[in-house]
Amino acid sequence: MTHKILIVDDNQAVLDALSLLLEIHDFSVVTATNPFDALQIVRYQRIELVIQDMNFTSDTTSGEEGKALFYELREMNPHLPIILITAWTELATAIELVKAGAADYLPKPWDDAKLLVCIGNLIELGSAKKIVATHNRHQQEREGTFKSADLAGLIFKSTAMERLVTMALQVAKSDISALITGPNGSGKECIAHIIQKNSPLVSQPFIKVNAGALPQELIEAELFGAEAGAYTGITKQRIGRFEAADGGTLFLDEIGNLPLSGQIKLLRVLQTGEFERLGSTQTRKVNVRVISATNENLLQAIEQGRFREDLYYRLNVIELNVPALCERQDDVLALISHFLPHRELTINTEQALQHYKWPGNVRELENACKRVAVLKPTGALTVDDFALSSPGSSQQKAEPTKQEIEHAMRTHQGVIAKVAREFGLSRQALYRRLQKMGIDY
Repeated sequence: MTHKILIVDDNQAVLDALSLLLEIHDFSVVTATNPFDALQIVRYQRIELVIQDMNFTSDTTSGEEGKALFYELREMNPHLPIILITAWTELATAIELVKAGAADYLPKPWDDAKLLVCIGNLIELGSAKKIVATHNRHQQEREGTFKSADLAGLIFKSTAMERLVTMALQVAKSDISALITGPNGSGKECIAHIIQKNSPLVSQPFIKVNAGALPQELIEAELFGAEAGAYTGITKQRIGRFEAADGGTLFLDEIGNLPLSGQIKLLRVLQTGEFERLGSTQTRKVNVRVISATNENLLQAIEQGRFREDLYYRLNVIELNVPALCERQDDVLALISHFLPHRELTINTEQALQHYKWPGNVRELENACKRVAVLKPTGALTVDDFALSSPGSSQQKAEPTKQEIEHAMRTHQGVIAKVAREFGLSRQALYRRLQKMGIDY
């Protein structure tokens, strides 16, 4: 990139000499012989540095003209580096202007080598200042946005979460479906609340459903409602979650656990807004915004035939990925300060907590802080006070047998998340065992 420098002097010989010197060293040069032209150039061109004389009228040596030009340039662009070229008679004025913000001054005749070093340093410094100014401006804009928004109590300091929250606030302005992904305990539900609280639907219903906790045989009734007598044990009409959320938002958590039968019915209501209560032939219509969340790889579930591809693209108009806590270390101390206000941590403790993997994410960190608050209510906190588990410290559970898995499936009514938790497995690992052992689910 060629840097553009403006030279202001009424002496053509000076302009020619400086222009030649700077052009030899790959600078782009613009010249002006009077203050008016100089101001016009700075106003309409991208000038990175100005070299200006102190006088522009014959027989004038006071430096007042240069002083006036300097202050006009400074008012026009406070960050523009200005080098003053001065005679000894103007030295006092030049020093005054340096105190007022001029970058430097050089006496006549100037030293070429010193001038080039000065220009190089100032342009480099100017570039750094622009970067810092841009960063600060963006930071102020973000802070202004966050200050005026309802962040649902979310505590964060990391750049990754700043970007995520900014995107969530943008999503909130529309009515499109959003899919929130990320590991358990990372804060997916909090992001859903941020979308709701900052949307035009904030005063409308916000209904939450944990799809992973619903018994398979009751999913349809939970989502779409049921008439009295539709199934054993129901004696009165039941309003479903979609109907309850009409005009507002429905948050479907653990959407990856929804069985295929429920996925088909969910796809229909997303496409048409229409559904029937269980035991009824009357078609009802709702207008509901759907936000869903999962800690599962839905693309992998599609490949394995466990999740419908058409439903995935209906839910995932835009994806918001919540990083694991170990991927946003800057949030760790901010969260600890929130959960344990006014508690002191040693430097070693801070470093250890930031580098700990936190497999349970924010939920694990919150529980650890609650435990510390009870067991050590006063005094400086050490790593040992948090009783963090080290990798491999817990014994691995024995591989479950087919009979054990079948029994657990019956006990938990086919809820995969609960069965997986009983055996200490991920849902993906449990699905692989179900397929390998030929167990229906």
